[in-house]
Amino acid sequence: MTPEEFRTAGREVIDWIASYMERVEQYPVMSRVRPGEVRDLLAAHPPEHGEPFSSILDDLERIIVPGITHWQSPNFFAYFPANSSAPAILGDLLSSGLAVQGMLWSTSPACTEVETHMLDWLVEMLGLPARFASTGSGGGVIQDTASSAVLCALVAARERATQGRSNETGAPGNLTVYTSTQAHSSVEKAVRIAGLGSDQLRLIEVDDAFAMRPDSLAEALETDRANGQLPCFVCATVGTTSSMAIDPLAAIGPLCHDSGAWLHVDAAMAGTAALCPEFRSMHAGIQWADSYSFNPHKWMLTNFDCSAFYVADRAALVGALSILPEYLKNKPTESGAVIDYRDWQIPLGRRFRALKLWCVIRSYGVERLRAMVRQHVAWARELATWIEQSSSFALATPASLNLVCFYHRDGDEATRAIMDRVNASGRLFLTHTRLGERLVLRMAIGQANTTRAHVERAWDVLHETARQVEKQEDAGNPASS
Repeated sequence: MTPEEFRTAGREVIDWIASYMERVEQYPVMSRVRPGEVRDLLAAHPPEHGEPFSSILDDLERIIVPGITHWQSPNFFAYFPANSSAPAILGDLLSSGLAVQGMLWSTSPACTEVETHMLDWLVEMLGLPARFASTGSGGGVIQDTASSAVLCALVAARERATQGRSNETGAPGNLTVYTSTQAHSSVEKAVRIAGLGSDQLRLIEVDDAFAMRPDSLAEALETDRANGQLPCFVCATVGTTSSMAIDPLAAIGPLCHDSGAWLHVDAAMAGTAALCPEFRSMHAGIQWADSYSFNPHKWMLTNFDCSAFYVADRAALVGALSILPEYLKNKPTESGAVIDYRDWQIPLGRRFRALKLWCVIRSYGVERLRAMVRQHVAWARELATWIEQSSSFALATPASLNLVCFYHRDGDEATRAIMDRVNASGRLFLTHTRLGERLVLRMAIGQANTTRAHVERAWDVLHETARQVEKQEDAGNPASS
Protein backbone atom coordinates (compact mmCIF):
# COMPACT_ATOMS: atom_id res chain seq x y z
CA MET A 1 0.00 0.00 0.00
CA THR A 2 1.56 3.25 -1.12
CA PRO A 3 1.26 6.43 0.97
CA GLU A 4 -1.39 7.72 -1.43
CA GLU A 5 -3.34 4.45 -1.27
CA PHE A 6 -3.04 4.63 2.50
CA ARG A 7 -4.51 8.14 2.49
CA THR A 8 -7.46 6.97 0.41
CA ALA A 9 -8.10 3.87 2.55
CA GLY A 10 -7.58 5.88 5.72
CA ARG A 11 -10.25 8.38 4.73
CA GLU A 12 -12.62 5.49 4.03
CA VAL A 13 -11.91 3.95 7.44
CA ILE A 14 -12.40 7.23 9.31
CA ASP A 15 -15.64 7.82 7.39
CA TRP A 16 -16.80 4.32 8.24
CA ILE A 17 -16.03 4.77 11.95
CA ALA A 18 -17.78 8.15 12.02
CA SER A 19 -20.81 6.63 10.31
CA TYR A 20 -20.81 3.73 12.78
CA MET A 21 -20.75 6.16 15.70
CA GLU A 22 -23.77 7.95 14.19
CA ARG A 23 -25.82 4.80 13.61
CA VAL A 24 -24.72 2.50 16.46
CA GLU A 25 -28.06 2.97 18.23
CA GLN A 26 -29.88 1.44 15.25
CA TYR A 27 -28.37 -2.02 15.79
CA PRO A 28 -29.66 -4.67 18.21
CA VAL A 29 -27.39 -4.19 21.21
CA MET A 30 -26.53 -7.89 21.51
CA SER A 31 -25.29 -9.79 18.49
CA ARG A 32 -27.83 -12.32 17.21
CA VAL A 33 -25.47 -14.62 15.33
CA ARG A 34 -25.30 -18.32 16.13
CA PRO A 35 -22.05 -19.95 17.29
CA GLY A 36 -19.81 -20.46 14.24
CA GLU A 37 -21.89 -18.24 11.97
CA VAL A 38 -19.25 -15.52 11.59
CA ARG A 39 -16.51 -18.00 10.84
CA ASP A 40 -18.64 -19.76 8.25
CA LEU A 41 -18.78 -16.49 6.29
CA LEU A 42 -15.02 -16.05 6.24
CA ALA A 43 -13.00 -17.40 3.31
CA ALA A 44 -11.89 -20.96 3.95
CA HIS A 45 -8.32 -20.21 2.85
CA PRO A 46 -6.11 -17.09 2.83
CA PRO A 47 -6.05 -15.19 -0.49
CA GLU A 48 -3.08 -15.77 -2.77
CA HIS A 49 -3.25 -12.19 -4.01
CA GLY A 50 -4.06 -8.93 -2.27
CA GLU A 51 -7.51 -7.38 -2.39
CA PRO A 52 -8.62 -3.74 -2.51
CA PHE A 53 -9.18 -2.29 0.95
CA SER A 54 -12.69 -1.30 -0.12
CA SER A 55 -13.51 -5.02 -0.41
CA ILE A 56 -12.30 -5.55 3.14
CA LEU A 57 -14.57 -2.74 4.35
CA ASP A 58 -17.49 -4.27 2.47
CA ASP A 59 -16.95 -7.56 4.28
CA LEU A 60 -16.57 -5.71 7.57
CA GLU A 61 -20.12 -4.46 7.11
CA ARG A 62 -21.43 -7.81 5.85
CA ILE A 63 -19.66 -10.27 8.15
CA ILE A 64 -18.18 -8.53 11.17
CA VAL A 65 -20.83 -6.00 12.20
CA PRO A 66 -23.63 -8.59 12.58
CA GLY A 67 -21.30 -10.47 14.96
CA ILE A 68 -20.67 -7.44 17.17
CA THR A 69 -22.29 -6.77 20.54
CA HIS A 70 -22.37 -2.99 20.44
CA TRP A 71 -20.62 -1.81 23.58
CA GLN A 72 -20.79 1.78 22.34
CA SER A 73 -24.57 1.71 22.01
CA PRO A 74 -26.34 4.17 24.31
CA ASN A 75 -28.62 1.25 25.20
CA PHE A 76 -25.74 -0.89 26.52
CA PHE A 77 -26.28 -1.18 30.28
CA ALA A 78 -24.51 -4.52 30.86
CA TYR A 79 -21.34 -5.35 32.80
CA PHE A 80 -19.58 -1.98 33.04
CA PRO A 81 -19.05 0.58 30.29
CA ALA A 82 -16.07 0.23 27.98
CA ASN A 83 -16.15 3.80 26.80
CA SER A 84 -14.55 5.12 23.68
CA SER A 85 -14.48 8.57 22.15
CA ALA A 86 -13.31 10.23 18.96
CA PRO A 87 -10.21 11.77 20.62
CA ALA A 88 -9.23 8.39 22.07
CA ILE A 89 -9.65 6.69 18.68
CA LEU A 90 -7.45 9.31 17.07
CA GLY A 91 -4.88 8.90 19.84
CA ASP A 92 -4.84 5.15 19.22
CA LEU A 93 -4.45 5.78 15.49
CA LEU A 94 -1.48 8.04 16.15
CA SER A 95 0.03 5.38 18.40
CA SER A 96 -0.39 2.78 15.65
CA GLY A 97 1.08 5.14 13.09
CA LEU A 98 4.15 5.87 15.16
CA ALA A 99 4.43 2.15 15.98
CA VAL A 100 7.04 2.59 18.69
CA GLN A 101 8.12 -0.10 21.14
CA GLY A 102 8.29 1.60 24.52
CA MET A 103 9.95 -1.07 26.61
CA LEU A 104 12.84 1.22 27.57
CA TRP A 105 13.16 4.98 27.90
CA SER A 106 15.86 4.83 25.23
CA THR A 107 13.65 3.02 22.71
CA SER A 108 11.35 6.08 22.57
CA PRO A 109 11.81 8.72 25.29
CA ALA A 110 8.51 10.46 24.50
CA CYS A 111 6.58 7.21 24.97
CA THR A 112 7.85 6.95 28.54
CA GLU A 113 7.77 10.59 29.55
CA VAL A 114 4.27 11.31 28.24
CA GLU A 115 3.01 8.27 30.15
CA THR A 116 4.69 9.33 33.37
CA HIS A 117 3.23 12.81 32.99
CA MET A 118 -0.29 11.57 32.19
CA LEU A 119 -0.28 9.34 35.27
CA ASP A 120 0.80 12.34 37.37
CA TRP A 121 -2.04 14.35 35.81
CA LEU A 122 -4.45 11.65 36.96
CA VAL A 123 -3.10 11.83 40.52
CA GLU A 124 -4.03 15.51 40.52
CA MET A 125 -7.35 14.97 38.74
CA LEU A 126 -8.53 12.27 41.18
CA GLY A 127 -7.08 13.85 44.32
CA LEU A 128 -4.90 10.80 45.02
CA PRO A 129 -2.11 10.93 47.61
CA ALA A 130 1.05 12.67 46.43
CA ARG A 131 3.00 9.50 47.26
CA PHE A 132 1.59 7.97 44.04
CA ALA A 133 3.15 10.69 41.87
CA SER A 134 6.45 10.18 40.07
CA THR A 135 7.92 13.22 41.83
CA GLY A 136 8.29 11.14 44.99
CA SER A 137 9.18 7.51 45.66
CA GLY A 138 6.14 6.16 43.86
CA GLY A 139 4.64 6.57 40.42
CA GLY A 140 2.17 5.28 37.89
CA VAL A 141 2.16 3.11 34.80
CA ILE A 142 -0.48 2.09 32.24
CA GLN A 143 -1.33 -1.60 32.39
CA ASP A 144 -3.65 -3.34 29.96
CA THR A 145 -6.26 -4.16 32.62
CA ALA A 146 -6.84 -4.07 36.37
CA SER A 147 -6.20 -7.83 36.33
CA SER A 148 -2.59 -7.19 35.33
CA ALA A 149 -2.37 -4.48 37.97
CA VAL A 150 -3.40 -6.82 40.78
CA LEU A 151 -0.95 -9.47 39.53
CA CYS A 152 1.95 -7.00 39.46
CA ALA A 153 1.01 -5.76 42.93
CA LEU A 154 0.87 -9.32 44.28
CA VAL A 155 4.25 -10.24 42.81
CA ALA A 156 5.76 -7.13 44.39
CA ALA A 157 4.12 -8.01 47.70
CA ARG A 158 5.39 -11.58 47.48
CA GLU A 159 8.95 -10.43 46.83
CA ARG A 160 8.77 -7.91 49.66
CA ALA A 161 7.50 -10.54 52.07
CA THR A 162 10.14 -13.11 51.07
CA GLN A 163 12.93 -10.58 50.48
CA GLY A 164 13.34 -12.04 47.01
CA ARG A 165 13.92 -15.64 48.09
CA SER A 166 11.00 -16.79 45.97
CA ASN A 167 13.06 -16.03 42.87
CA GLU A 168 15.17 -19.08 43.64
CA THR A 169 13.08 -21.48 45.66
CA GLY A 170 9.48 -20.71 44.75
CA ALA A 171 7.08 -18.79 46.97
CA PRO A 172 6.90 -20.17 50.49
CA GLY A 173 3.70 -22.01 51.24
CA ASN A 174 2.93 -19.88 54.28
CA LEU A 175 2.12 -16.64 52.41
CA THR A 176 -1.56 -15.72 52.67
CA VAL A 177 -3.74 -13.37 50.63
CA TYR A 178 -7.01 -11.72 51.64
CA THR A 179 -9.91 -10.19 49.75
CA SER A 180 -13.67 -10.05 50.13
CA THR A 181 -16.17 -12.55 48.81
CA GLN A 182 -17.30 -9.82 46.42
CA ALA A 183 -13.86 -9.08 44.95
CA HIS A 184 -13.10 -9.58 41.27
CA SER A 185 -12.04 -13.05 40.11
CA SER A 186 -8.71 -11.57 38.96
CA VAL A 187 -7.48 -11.76 42.57
CA GLU A 188 -7.72 -15.54 42.68
CA LYS A 189 -6.21 -15.80 39.21
CA ALA A 190 -3.28 -13.63 40.35
CA VAL A 191 -2.79 -15.86 43.39
CA ARG A 192 -2.55 -18.90 41.12
CA ILE A 193 -0.21 -17.24 38.60
CA ALA A 194 2.05 -15.92 41.38
CA GLY A 195 2.50 -19.48 42.59
CA LEU A 196 0.81 -19.15 45.97
CA GLY A 197 -2.11 -21.48 45.29
CA SER A 198 -5.81 -20.90 45.78
CA ASP A 199 -5.72 -22.57 49.20
CA GLN A 200 -3.68 -19.58 50.44
CA LEU A 201 -6.47 -17.16 49.51
CA ARG A 202 -8.82 -16.06 52.29
CA LEU A 203 -12.24 -14.77 51.23
CA ILE A 204 -13.42 -12.32 53.88
CA GLU A 205 -17.09 -11.96 54.80
CA VAL A 206 -19.02 -8.84 53.80
CA ASP A 207 -21.60 -6.74 55.62
CA ASP A 208 -25.18 -5.99 54.59
CA ALA A 209 -23.87 -3.50 52.01
CA PHE A 210 -21.58 -6.22 50.54
CA ALA A 211 -18.42 -4.42 51.69
CA MET A 212 -15.54 -6.21 53.41
CA ARG A 213 -15.92 -6.53 57.19
CA PRO A 214 -12.79 -5.24 58.93
CA ASP A 215 -13.51 -7.36 62.00
CA SER A 216 -13.55 -10.51 59.86
CA LEU A 217 -10.30 -9.46 58.19
CA ALA A 218 -8.70 -8.82 61.58
CA GLU A 219 -9.79 -12.26 62.79
CA ALA A 220 -8.41 -13.97 59.67
CA LEU A 221 -5.08 -12.16 59.96
CA GLU A 222 -4.75 -13.06 63.64
CA THR A 223 -5.68 -16.69 63.06
CA ASP A 224 -3.17 -17.10 60.23
CA ARG A 225 -0.36 -15.48 62.17
CA ALA A 226 -1.09 -17.74 65.14
CA ASN A 227 -0.86 -20.74 62.81
CA GLY A 228 2.52 -19.71 61.41
CA GLN A 229 1.20 -18.11 58.22
CA LEU A 230 2.62 -14.87 56.85
CA PRO A 231 -0.02 -12.35 55.68
CA CYS A 232 1.33 -11.01 52.42
CA PHE A 233 -1.35 -9.17 50.49
CA VAL A 234 -4.80 -7.65 50.98
CA CYS A 235 -6.90 -6.51 48.03
CA ALA A 236 -9.63 -4.05 48.95
CA THR A 237 -12.21 -3.02 46.38
CA VAL A 238 -13.63 0.44 45.78
CA GLY A 239 -16.63 -0.42 43.61
CA THR A 240 -17.15 -4.19 43.44
CA THR A 241 -18.24 -5.73 40.15
CA SER A 242 -21.53 -7.10 41.39
CA SER A 243 -22.91 -4.15 43.34
CA MET A 244 -20.33 -1.31 43.41
CA ALA A 245 -19.77 -1.92 47.13
CA ILE A 246 -16.96 0.10 48.69
CA ASP A 247 -14.65 -1.58 51.18
CA PRO A 248 -13.81 0.61 54.22
CA LEU A 249 -10.18 1.51 53.52
CA ALA A 250 -9.83 3.61 56.67
CA ALA A 251 -10.42 0.51 58.81
CA ILE A 252 -8.65 -1.99 56.55
CA GLY A 253 -5.47 0.09 56.10
CA PRO A 254 -4.21 0.00 59.71
CA LEU A 255 -4.82 -3.77 59.88
CA CYS A 256 -2.60 -4.24 56.82
CA HIS A 257 0.05 -1.94 58.23
CA ASP A 258 0.16 -3.75 61.56
CA SER A 259 0.38 -7.18 59.91
CA GLY A 260 2.94 -6.14 57.30
CA ALA A 261 0.61 -7.03 54.42
CA TRP A 262 0.67 -5.08 51.17
CA LEU A 263 -2.62 -3.22 50.61
CA HIS A 264 -3.78 -3.00 47.00
CA VAL A 265 -6.90 -1.00 46.19
CA ASP A 266 -8.84 -2.03 43.09
CA ALA A 267 -11.04 0.85 41.94
CA ALA A 268 -11.29 -0.34 38.34
CA MET A 269 -14.73 1.11 37.65
CA ALA A 270 -15.44 3.53 40.47
CA GLY A 271 -12.09 5.33 40.40
CA THR A 272 -13.21 7.67 37.64
CA ALA A 273 -15.87 9.08 39.97
CA ALA A 274 -13.08 10.67 42.03
CA LEU A 275 -12.79 13.26 39.27
CA CYS A 276 -15.63 14.87 41.22
CA PRO A 277 -14.59 16.08 44.70
CA GLU A 278 -18.02 15.17 46.13
CA PHE A 279 -17.40 11.45 45.44
CA ARG A 280 -13.89 11.24 46.89
CA SER A 281 -15.12 10.02 50.27
CA MET A 282 -14.99 6.53 48.75
CA HIS A 283 -11.20 6.90 48.90
CA ALA A 284 -11.12 7.67 52.62
CA GLY A 285 -8.13 5.75 53.96
CA ILE A 286 -6.35 5.54 50.59
CA GLN A 287 -3.20 6.88 52.26
CA TRP A 288 -2.67 3.37 53.68
CA ALA A 289 -2.49 1.78 50.22
CA ASP A 290 0.74 0.40 48.78
CA SER A 291 -0.83 0.31 45.32
CA TYR A 292 -3.96 1.48 43.55
CA SER A 293 -5.54 0.99 40.13
CA PHE A 294 -8.47 2.25 38.11
CA ASN A 295 -9.48 1.93 34.46
CA PRO A 296 -9.89 5.05 32.32
CA HIS A 297 -11.04 2.58 29.65
CA LYS A 298 -14.24 1.98 31.61
CA TRP A 299 -15.77 5.34 32.47
CA MET A 300 -13.33 7.99 31.26
CA LEU A 301 -13.83 7.97 27.48
CA THR A 302 -10.46 6.31 26.82
CA ASN A 303 -10.90 3.20 24.74
CA PHE A 304 -9.56 -0.17 25.82
CA ASP A 305 -6.90 -0.90 26.96
CA CYS A 306 -5.82 1.66 29.53
CA SER A 307 -5.58 0.78 33.23
CA ALA A 308 -3.80 3.25 35.53
CA PHE A 309 -1.70 1.47 38.16
CA TYR A 310 0.11 3.26 40.99
CA VAL A 311 2.61 2.22 43.62
CA ALA A 312 3.73 4.18 46.66
CA ASP A 313 7.21 2.64 46.46
CA ARG A 314 8.33 2.00 42.90
CA ALA A 315 11.51 0.33 44.13
CA ALA A 316 9.44 -2.60 45.45
CA LEU A 317 7.74 -3.09 42.09
CA VAL A 318 10.87 -2.64 39.98
CA GLY A 319 12.85 -4.92 42.28
CA ALA A 320 10.27 -7.66 41.80
CA LEU A 321 9.98 -7.42 38.02
CA SER A 322 13.35 -6.18 36.75
CA ILE A 323 15.62 -8.52 34.81
CA LEU A 324 18.31 -6.84 32.70
CA PRO A 325 19.94 -9.01 30.02
CA GLU A 326 22.98 -7.74 28.15
CA TYR A 327 21.05 -6.89 25.00
CA LEU A 328 18.86 -4.36 26.88
CA LYS A 329 21.68 -2.55 28.67
CA ASN A 330 22.10 1.11 27.73
CA LYS A 331 23.59 4.28 29.22
CA PRO A 332 20.31 6.03 30.20
CA THR A 333 19.18 2.92 32.14
CA GLU A 334 22.55 2.57 33.83
CA SER A 335 22.46 6.26 34.83
CA GLY A 336 19.37 5.66 36.98
CA ALA A 337 17.88 8.92 35.69
CA VAL A 338 15.07 7.38 33.61
CA ILE A 339 12.08 5.09 34.00
CA ASP A 340 12.07 1.85 32.02
CA TYR A 341 8.46 0.71 32.09
CA ARG A 342 9.42 -2.85 31.12
CA ASP A 343 10.22 -3.17 34.85
CA TRP A 344 6.71 -2.14 35.87
CA GLN A 345 4.74 -4.85 34.04
CA ILE A 346 4.70 -8.56 33.14
CA PRO A 347 5.55 -8.35 29.41
CA LEU A 348 8.66 -6.72 27.99
CA GLY A 349 7.12 -4.81 25.10
CA ARG A 350 4.56 -2.03 25.33
CA ARG A 351 2.59 0.32 23.10
CA PHE A 352 2.30 4.11 23.28
CA ARG A 353 -1.02 3.94 25.16
CA ALA A 354 -0.54 7.29 26.87
CA LEU A 355 -1.26 9.10 23.59
CA LYS A 356 -4.98 8.32 23.73
CA LEU A 357 -5.13 9.42 27.37
CA TRP A 358 -3.35 12.65 26.45
CA CYS A 359 -5.80 13.24 23.60
CA VAL A 360 -8.85 12.59 25.80
CA ILE A 361 -7.81 14.81 28.71
CA ARG A 362 -6.77 17.67 26.44
CA SER A 363 -9.86 17.39 24.21
CA TYR A 364 -12.47 17.24 26.97
CA GLY A 365 -10.80 18.95 29.89
CA VAL A 366 -11.39 17.89 33.48
CA GLU A 367 -14.65 19.78 33.88
CA ARG A 368 -16.39 18.06 30.95
CA LEU A 369 -15.29 14.68 32.27
CA ARG A 370 -16.69 15.61 35.68
CA ALA A 371 -19.96 16.70 34.08
CA MET A 372 -20.32 13.30 32.40
CA VAL A 373 -19.77 11.45 35.69
CA ARG A 374 -22.25 13.66 37.53
CA GLN A 375 -24.91 13.10 34.87
CA HIS A 376 -24.55 9.33 34.96
CA VAL A 377 -24.73 9.24 38.75
CA ALA A 378 -27.80 11.49 38.74
CA TRP A 379 -29.58 9.28 36.21
CA ALA A 380 -28.75 6.15 38.24
CA ARG A 381 -30.25 7.75 41.34
CA GLU A 382 -33.35 8.73 39.37
CA LEU A 383 -33.72 5.18 38.10
CA ALA A 384 -33.43 3.93 41.69
CA THR A 385 -36.29 6.23 42.65
CA TRP A 386 -38.48 4.80 39.87
CA ILE A 387 -37.70 1.28 41.07
CA GLU A 388 -38.57 2.17 44.67
CA GLN A 389 -41.94 3.45 43.48
CA SER A 390 -42.61 0.36 41.37
CA SER A 391 -44.97 -2.43 42.40
CA SER A 392 -43.02 -4.92 40.24
CA PHE A 393 -39.37 -4.28 41.10
CA ALA A 394 -37.32 -3.66 44.24
CA LEU A 395 -33.78 -2.45 44.85
CA ALA A 396 -31.28 -5.10 45.90
CA THR A 397 -28.93 -2.45 47.30
CA PRO A 398 -29.02 1.35 47.42
CA ALA A 399 -27.80 2.77 44.11
CA SER A 400 -24.04 3.22 44.23
CA LEU A 401 -22.58 5.77 41.82
CA ASN A 402 -23.71 4.73 38.34
CA LEU A 403 -24.82 1.15 39.06
CA VAL A 404 -28.35 0.09 40.04
CA CYS A 405 -29.08 -3.47 41.21
CA PHE A 406 -32.70 -4.61 41.38
CA TYR A 407 -34.96 -7.63 41.06
CA HIS A 408 -38.55 -8.58 40.36
CA ARG A 409 -40.60 -9.06 43.51
CA ASP A 410 -41.82 -12.48 42.29
CA GLY A 411 -38.33 -13.94 42.57
CA ASP A 412 -35.45 -15.32 40.51
CA GLU A 413 -37.49 -16.98 37.79
CA ALA A 414 -39.37 -13.79 36.93
CA THR A 415 -36.18 -11.70 37.16
CA ARG A 416 -34.32 -13.97 34.74
CA ALA A 417 -37.29 -14.15 32.37
CA ILE A 418 -37.40 -10.35 32.18
CA MET A 419 -33.68 -10.11 31.50
CA ASP A 420 -33.78 -12.79 28.80
CA ARG A 421 -36.73 -11.17 27.03
CA VAL A 422 -35.27 -7.69 27.18
CA ASN A 423 -31.89 -8.82 25.85
CA ALA A 424 -33.47 -10.91 23.09
CA SER A 425 -35.47 -7.90 21.93
CA GLY A 426 -32.28 -6.04 21.03
CA ARG A 427 -33.61 -2.83 22.52
CA LEU A 428 -31.14 -2.87 25.44
CA PHE A 429 -28.67 -5.17 27.14
CA LEU A 430 -28.50 -5.97 30.87
CA THR A 431 -26.53 -8.56 32.83
CA HIS A 432 -27.12 -10.18 36.21
CA THR A 433 -25.33 -11.22 39.35
CA ARG A 434 -26.17 -12.86 42.66
CA LEU A 435 -26.24 -10.90 45.89
CA GLY A 436 -26.71 -13.24 48.79
CA GLU A 437 -29.07 -15.90 47.48
CA ARG A 438 -30.95 -13.57 45.16
CA LEU A 439 -30.53 -13.17 41.40
CA VAL A 440 -30.50 -9.47 40.56
CA LEU A 441 -30.28 -7.35 37.45
CA ARG A 442 -27.45 -4.84 37.09
CA MET A 443 -27.97 -1.65 35.14
CA ALA A 444 -24.71 0.25 34.63
CA ILE A 445 -25.25 3.77 33.31
CA GLY A 446 -21.99 4.99 31.84
CA GLN A 447 -21.88 4.86 28.06
CA ALA A 448 -20.58 7.99 26.41
CA ASN A 449 -23.67 8.34 24.20
CA THR A 450 -26.29 7.51 26.81
CA THR A 451 -28.72 10.28 27.72
CA ARG A 452 -31.49 10.54 30.27
CA ALA A 453 -33.95 9.68 27.49
CA HIS A 454 -32.18 6.34 26.96
CA VAL A 455 -32.41 5.56 30.67
CA GLU A 456 -36.10 6.46 30.71
CA ARG A 457 -36.79 4.30 27.64
CA ALA A 458 -34.90 1.41 29.21
CA TRP A 459 -37.10 1.69 32.30
CA ASP A 460 -40.20 1.69 30.10
CA VAL A 461 -38.98 -1.49 28.35
CA LEU A 462 -38.31 -3.17 31.70
CA HIS A 463 -41.69 -2.13 33.08
CA GLU A 464 -43.49 -3.33 29.95
CA THR A 465 -41.65 -6.66 29.97
CA ALA A 466 -42.41 -7.16 33.67
CA ARG A 467 -46.12 -6.74 32.94
CA GLN A 468 -45.91 -9.41 30.22
CA VAL A 469 -44.18 -11.85 32.56
CA GLU A 470 -46.67 -11.15 35.34
CA LYS A 471 -49.61 -11.81 32.99
CA GLN A 472 -48.11 -15.17 32.05
CA GLU A 473 -47.67 -16.03 35.69
CA ASP A 474 -51.27 -15.07 36.42
CA ALA A 475 -52.38 -17.30 33.56
CA GLY A 476 -50.46 -20.20 35.06
CA ASN A 477 -47.72 -20.32 32.43
CA PRO A 478 -44.03 -20.61 33.30
CA ALA A 479 -42.44 -17.15 33.43
CA SER A 480 -39.61 -18.24 31.17
CA SER A 481 -41.78 -19.61 28.38
